[in-house]
Amino acid sequence: MSYRKWFEQHALKHAAIMEKLHDKSDDEVIAYFDFDNMKKQELEFCPLYAKNKKCHEMESLNCYLCACPSFRFDDRGFKEVEDKTLFSYCAIESVDGQKFEGDGIIHQNCEGCLVPHSVEYIKAHFNKEWKTIMKEVLPIR
Repeated sequence: MSYRKWFEQHALKHAAIMEKLHDKSDDEVIAYFDFDNMKKQELEFCPLYAKNKKCHEMESLNCYLCACPSFRFDDRGFKEVEDKTLFSYCAIESVDGQKFEGDGIIHQNCEGCLVPHSVEYIKAHFNKEWKTIMKEVLPIR
């Protein structure tokens, strides 16, 4: 699946949940997206929920920003780096992120980065419109 396709599908899933939570306060919405609640209430939101598995090992994982606002992607590639195409990177160059390099490709690996999954970070960047928070993720064309 392309980054763009995942992004658009995820935006729809997020919007459907937000429609159910339309009368909730910001704090109530953020609390709803706690991993333990989401795996019970929104099994289809993430394939890892069915396995009771977290994408990041942290005690209090919040899934509101499943995708990080600092992630940048372009399915056509940003640029060539030596003999490889850079498809994604971290805009804040988190020291906890890594680059995954394969045959002709470079992708950002966010597995070790916990930045967007804390309640404090989410509150600082919160908007009930997920795509508003994520607006800089998409490539400019």
